[in-house]
Amino acid sequence: MNHSILQQNWKMLLTIVVLVIAGLLLWGTQQQWMPALKGVANSSSQKQSDQKASAAESEEEHHDHDHAGHDETSSLELSPQARKNIGLTADKVVPVKLKSFTRTITIPAMVVERPGKTRIRVVAPMTGIVTNVNVTGGEAVQPGRALFKIRLTHEDLVQAQTAYLKTLGELDVELKEIARIQEITDQGVIAGKVLLEREYAKEKLEAILKAQREALLLHGFTDTQVDQIKQTRRLIKEHLVYAPLVHDQSGEVSAPDMSIQRISAPAPKTLDEGDTSQRSLLVVQSLDVNKGDFVQAGDTLCVLADYSDLYIKGQAFEQEADEITRCLENEWPVEAIQEENNETKKLIKDLKIDYLDNQIETDARTFSVFVNLPNRIEHDTYRQDGDRYITWRFKTGQRMQLLIPVETWQKQIVLPVEAVASEGAEQFVFQENGDHFDRRPVHVLYQDQLWAVIENDGSIFPGDKIALAGAHQLQMALKNKAGGGVDPHAGHNH
Repeated sequence: MNHSILQQNWKMLLTIVVLVIAGLLLWGTQQQWMPALKGVANSSSQKQSDQKASAAESEEEHHDHDHAGHDETSSLELSPQARKNIGLTADKVVPVKLKSFTRTITIPAMVVERPGKTRIRVVAPMTGIVTNVNVTGGEAVQPGRALFKIRLTHEDLVQAQTAYLKTLGELDVELKEIARIQEITDQGVIAGKVLLEREYAKEKLEAILKAQREALLLHGFTDTQVDQIKQTRRLIKEHLVYAPLVHDQSGEVSAPDMSIQRISAPAPKTLDEGDTSQRSLLVVQSLDVNKGDFVQAGDTLCVLADYSDLYIKGQAFEQEADEITRCLENEWPVEAIQEENNETKKLIKDLKIDYLDNQIETDARTFSVFVNLPNRIEHDTYRQDGDRYITWRFKTGQRMQLLIPVETWQKQIVLPVEAVASEGAEQFVFQENGDHFDRRPVHVLYQDQLWAVIENDGSIFPGDKIALAGAHQLQMALKNKAGGGVDPHAGHNH
């Protein structure tokens, strides 16, 4: 046992002596092995640095590859929110295509009435007192609607009706006498000469009756009213005035057939532009009498307006007469621009020139161009009492601009004017390139209020995706990015 313990102690002591000797040797030779160790460490650190640099260079190369061709001074990156803010939706960034373009001349215009068609004046056909007014100002009425009731007070009307009734009575007596004489003559009691005299008297009364009937018609009665006098054998004390038929040339409205009673408001429905009942509505433009007013024959009771068809009246210069005449001869469709506010414009297409004025104003040296403008109802309102009010889309007095086509160019790059930004003599469009928009200088061959024709000189090519809106905002953003001042009028046409 003691021998084993001594052996273990001896081995431990020997190990300690060896470690001490090794430590002294390393300490004494550190100048030899320390530089080599530092070299290995530096080599490892350099390798890691090279790997990081390589990775960064690779990422930079990848970034450059994704956005190749970008010039920071003429390229702009937009967030999805920024695109929405300037109106660059998916349909506003589309590939460019070559298409035909029709060059137009622009003339100022205004919506006006159609003379002899739009305004209908309703007058009192007879002298009397207005006992009932069935309409209100601004109300919409259909042809045949009873508008006014007049109590007849004119002495001539009373006498004409009385004479007509007297003749009817005499004719009735004569017809009865003829019937009695015919019965007696058949028995041979009275000669045929007496019967012949009665026949002559009947024909005389019928002639007088016909003349009196015509006199009543001239006084303003209708055929139906005269027949009513004949059937009832009573004088007409009141006369109803009805809304006339739209564009009717006869000037007559039959009371029983055309009378339209008020009904409850129908269920809401979509208005059809081709619905003739909608397009024949008349609007009470002005109401000139009140209940109890005394009117004479020919006095204005009200003015009705038919706004279903209007004119756009343009003013063109004398020098433009040949081009506009060529458009009229070729029946080219005309367009009109309706300005709803300072920024929004609505285009009205497929209009036709009706005629050109044959007189040139001596002072302004202009002539009028009349374009047919079909109208439609935008809003229809029924009240509980049965009154109806309508709102037409186009109104007289609205200012517009007429685009008269004069020539057509084939295979052109045509963009909306909102796609072109201006700065001094330069004009630009913005081409989509990845998530960026690159500014491209272009030459504008022609520009009007709606379109710009870009020269196909290689600045942009068919198939390039161009921003069709917001070019002015993009130009301002680039100037802000470069630190320059922003011209608030850049890109605007005055």
